[in-house]
Amino acid sequence: MTHVARSSLLIRLIVFLSCAAATLAFAQSSDRVQRIPLPNSDFPISGAVIVPPGYETIYVSGMVPKAIKPDAPKGSTEMYGDTKTQTISVLKQMQALLEKQRLSMGDIVMMHVYLAGDPSKGGQMDFAGMMAGYTQFFGTAEQPNKPARAAMQVAALAQPGFLVEIEAIAVRPGGGLRPATATLGGAPSVK
Repeated sequence: MTHVARSSLLIRLIVFLSCAAATLAFAQSSDRVQRIPLPNSDFPISGAVIVPPGYETIYVSGMVPKAIKPDAPKGSTEMYGDTKTQTISVLKQMQALLEKQRLSMGDIVMMHVYLAGDPSKGGQMDFAGMMAGYTQFFGTAEQPNKPARAAMQVAALAQPGFLVEIEAIAVRPGGGLRPATATLGGAPSVK
């Protein structure tokens, strides 16, 4: 075999191996969001979430509960309900906002939950109450996706009576459809 033939064969082998390695790497990567479960746990959050390139990111501002008893004393927890009730209120609002953007709760990849101390719990956060509301939206048969999440007690929220504030990050494949006339917070969305 001549030197030129060997060089040509070597180049072809290098190109073949490079293509095989690229194909293997592509096959191992995913074009879908990957949710990594917590090891040895059935807790309804992901230990991590991997978002592949090409996804749009939607940041959802902190949301607070709606009043359930507007005639209750202003700034009281009675006005907004207990932690479970407030969590459900906030997540329903978030669900509606996401649906206007043609997203669902299953598209949330990261969530931060801020809990104020509940006066009826000696000023401690009601984590169990938050989870009772949260588990109606995540890790269910209807919506099995679970975000990575942090939950923490804070000294206070923006208004007395608020026990829950939640912010989130959602994603969708790039080039996702946007409603033509959707508004967020009274401002027109980008078209």
